[in-house]
Amino acid sequence: MGKVFVIIGAICAFLSVAIGAFGAHGLKDKLNEHYMSIFETGVQYQMMHALGLVLIGILANTMIRGESGLLNWAGWLMLAGIVIFSGSLYLLSITKVSILGAITPIGGVAFLVSWLLVVIAFVKN
Repeated sequence: MGKVFVIIGAICAFLSVAIGAFGAHGLKDKLNEHYMSIFETGVQYQMMHALGLVLIGILANTMIRGESGLLNWAGWLMLAGIVIFSGSLYLLSITKVSILGAITPIGGVAFLVSWLLVVIAFVKN
């Protein structure tokens, strides 16, 4: 499963760069400062957690073979966090539909649980 997380993480990082460029060049004149900041937060969190996915993939393949189940959960939760957290911020900033901000914390919780599972996997190893 580690290889899958490296690939998914790299794709998410690629998309983060592409989405960031789209925001910087395509949305600069269309969004006010508030919504541009929300969009940029989505890009930053997507990139940080894309790299986290790559890390989880490497760890699952090398360092913590006995705890790969926890790392698998961590990887899937991190991906869910990217989709829910960053995705809701992208949609919120573009559509200005404020109710979308209500689902953003669900992605944040997925990030937190994912990182906690990485810690637990290391402690148990």
